[in-house]
Amino acid sequence: METKQTAQLPPTKLVTIDIEETHKHSDHASKTDGFDYSKRAQWLRAAVLGANDGLVSTASLMMGVGAVKQDVKAMILTGFAGLVAGACSMAIGEFVSVYSQLDIEVAQMKREKRRMEERENEEGEEEGLPNPLQAAAASALAFSVGAMVPLLAASFIREYKLRLVVMAVAVTVALAKIK
Repeated sequence: METKQTAQLPPTKLVTIDIEETHKHSDHASKTDGFDYSKRAQWLRAAVLGANDGLVSTASLMMGVGAVKQDVKAMILTGFAGLVAGACSMAIGEFVSVYSQLDIEVAQMKREKRRMEERENEEGEEEGLPNPLQAAAASALAFSVGAMVPLLAASFIREYKLRLVVMAVAVTVALAKIK
């Protein structure tokens, strides 16, 4: 009878973030250039992702329906339905994602607080926490703006092939500008 040996992995270390040290660096950054970018990052990631998704998914949906039915009204209606559904989907997804992240960060802060009783300024630590509603709103708004690009590009062109080319060019230019 053969016995299998399993390799034991070394214990993993818990990664902790020194919030006070992080705030020192962000305070230094805000003093040197006058703006603290860490607060913007909370919603900017959601906005960029939402805009990219709005551009690509709405254009793809419109082109797919256009391949079956080359009617402008059908493509526009499909694009608008995709805009509404996508904006709602992105907002809900971002809210759940950021709210989960918030729960994890708050739990970590509570553990840190228990370990280090000398910490007194809890308000300063909570400033950098993610805001789920802000991320959800940024994502939904950015998705809607991104989805408007192929919608507007296709709205005024009757010829199907030209409409597809104009949509593709408009989406490509918009994606290049988002960087």
